Amino acid sequence: MHPQHDPLIPQQWAALQQLTAGITAEQLLWIKGYLAGFGDARRSPGEAPATQVNAVPPEIAILYGSQTGNAEKLAHELQTRLSSSGVSARLEAMSSYKTARLKRDRFLLLIVSTHGEGDPPDNARPFHEFLHSRKAPGLEGVHFSVLALGDTSYEFFCKTGRDFDTRLAELGASRLHERVDCDVDYEESAERWIEGVVMSLRQRCATVLASAVPAPLETVSAWSKRNPFPASLVENLRLTGRGSSKDVRHIELSLEGSGLRFEPGDSLGVVVSNWPERVADLLSRLGLDASAPLTGPSGRESSLENALLNDYEITTITRPFLERYAEISAAGELRDLLKEENRTALRDFVHGREILDVVQRYPVPGISAAQFVGILRRLPPRLYSIASSYHASPDEVHLTVAVVRYESYGLPRQGVASTFLADRVPEGGTVPVYVDSNPNFRLPADPEAALIMIGPGTGVAPFRAFLAEREAAGAKGKNWLFFGDRNFHSDFLYQVEWLDYRQKGLLNRIDVAFSRDSDRKVYVQHRMLDRSRELYRWIEEGAHVYVCGDAQRMAPDVHQALIQIVEKEGGHRRERAEEYVNELLAARRYQRDVY
Repeated sequence: MHPQHDPLIPQQWAALQQLTAGITAEQLLWIKGYLAGFGDARRSPGEAPATQVNAVPPEIAILYGSQTGNAEKLAHELQTRLSSSGVSARLEAMSSYKTARLKRDRFLLLIVSTHGEGDPPDNARPFHEFLHSRKAPGLEGVHFSVLALGDTSYEFFCKTGRDFDTRLAELGASRLHERVDCDVDYEESAERWIEGVVMSLRQRCATVLASAVPAPLETVSAWSKRNPFPASLVENLRLTGRGSSKDVRHIELSLEGSGLRFEPGDSLGVVVSNWPERVADLLSRLGLDASAPLTGPSGRESSLENALLNDYEITTITRPFLERYAEISAAGELRDLLKEENRTALRDFVHGREILDVVQRYPVPGISAAQFVGILRRLPPRLYSIASSYHASPDEVHLTVAVVRYESYGLPRQGVASTFLADRVPEGGTVPVYVDSNPNFRLPADPEAALIMIGPGTGVAPFRAFLAEREAAGAKGKNWLFFGDRNFHSDFLYQVEWLDYRQKGLLNRIDVAFSRDSDRKVYVQHRMLDRSRELYRWIEEGAHVYVCGDAQRMAPDVHQALIQIVEKEGGHRRERAEEYVNELLAARRYQRDVY
């Protein structure tokens, strides 16, 4: 071979010549075809670049399915890492991926989250359905790897990623690198997967990566999850009225001097600490010394008490915790509960219980501090939808927080983050925070576009931000809000503000549903069905639909109501109505922030 006869510039040939020893003819042909995509096929040494008429499309596709933006951010990081290693890869949302490319893409790198009851993210749903249908082609010769994001506190941890991993193998594709399942504290696991994928591509394709400069996993900014900004608590106002069965707070934090910016639809990460009383209960039950020295998860020296307060999850029972605790406790009952056929019994056991309950029921005499924290996961930050507009209130960030308090199995229970904000931080005290961007829940670029916003309870928070932003920007698009809660007199969150927006003409319509004000339970999906004709007309005229709230019940009910409306008012068969709603998802005219 010689540069005069092949579509490679001298630098590429120099790299290729370093690889000639010990590689197969197939690998060499792959490298030639891949490198040919970087420039003009007849470019000579020193010649200016020409229009790429013969460019070869990259055979490496990075596909992401993301509900809150984490998978998308990691996909960008993977692309950056590969690019810095001299490897070009396409980056696409699963919703925009052309399935006809499946046979042509030699390498598929999937990063996908799971939400709700094991459901795929909205922008992964069509691709997930296609792969699991009869239309899916055989994928012999395709190599893949999956990074799955999830939360071990949910029963169907990382199910969507596991679904993709299993199905691609069933279709004949080969694993380039083993799947990695990530918990909420995903950075280190994701970093290992990215390194493994890059290494596997090096071995598979014989690509020169030795001179690469590794890119960081996440863009370093002044304030982040690892380095949160100490925001001052400005206001802690109870929103629910006298007689309400709920305690919902409006929290205002000062961001003055932080330089933090956010967009409507973003969340605020709150780096919390555990309830001190629960830490004391746990130490007492374990019989451990609070001052026992310990090396925390970040490598810092700490006392056991401080580590349990700030570093480790000590309430939520996850399956990995139970598996590890069953090993050290030798509790036969726990081992039986963890069997696949006892999933329902395990779900019932976990409901209403915390780690303290497990420790009380299955004691381990002589357990050490290091042994105990070794089976705990890190205490994850809590994310809250931002309820304010940066342009309207640039030095503040507002949250809408439902305070969780209840009793079960004879013990008082508290929400870790909600009571941290509502009870344990005094006015003027600091709350460690960072901005968690969510590119999948964004206002339309067109200020003339109409919005349909569906947010019962604290799910209304981002829509307060949407309207404040639209008012600040002078956006002329119409706005329609569906809000629901338990009782009109005590639970109509931000009522005065909605009525003010209504009077100003910014909020064109508001429909409300209060489930406990009558014998008939009325929810937001019922109000949608009541207004089906006009709601469908708004959608046909180009309105964008947004849903925020509970992923287990509310979001599926609203989704089904939307399909029913399209079926009824559009005169479509059920299958076509479902396709219509999926098209709204693909076009980003139907976006959901569900949890």
